[in-house]
Amino acid sequence: MATAREALLDAALAALAHRPWSAVRMADLAAAARVSRQTLYNEFGSKEGLARALVRREADAYLHGVRRLLAAPAPPERNLAAVAEWIVARAATRPVLRALLTGAWDARLPAPRPARSGARPAAVPAQRRADEGPPAPGELVAATVACADERWAAGCELAVRLALSHVVAPVVPYARVAGQGGGGQCEEPESWSPMTPRITSVIETILSVETRSPRKTMP
Repeated sequence: MATAREALLDAALAALAHRPWSAVRMADLAAAARVSRQTLYNEFGSKEGLARALVRREADAYLHGVRRLLAAPAPPERNLAAVAEWIVARAATRPVLRALLTGAWDARLPAPRPARSGARPAAVPAQRRADEGPPAPGELVAATVACADERWAAGCELAVRLALSHVVAPVVPYARVAGQGGGGQCEEPESWSPMTPRITSVIETILSVETRSPRKTMP
């Protein structure tokens, strides 16, 4: 059974799918999670505290997923390609994670600012960690690489950066043009679409070379 804290975070994430963070009301979240508003404030301290906790949970869930994929019983290049695929697919459906990975926050999302200096520490240990603020994109990449075996760290970083390049600038599928003679309009590309099998194959080939390169044994 989910704790009150998890239920409130789930309610906040669900609310973001329908309205910007500025329009999300604490009373509505408490009602959706079936807890009192006092419980909400006991857990997070404020709406800003809730925002920090929501962003921190996204970062933690992301790293947990990376560790799970890297632990799969498969060749390292296959696991690293799977990580790249998963990052792109997950970022497509989770705007908060996408902002964490790219640093591109917009007005619809919670503001990821750390708690102000000198503020009283939160009573809830998990909130004290969240109040430190979310990792910057570079820190999140470093934390991702740290999940991999040291032998595959370089390959892991390559996989993550290839995935992020796709998140930032998705590959545009061949556009169909209406009409003849180049006078038609191109269709809108499917932004944040998952990587194609061809892209995955290229990544796996690159990682296969990277993880088996003799250069790794050179000083």
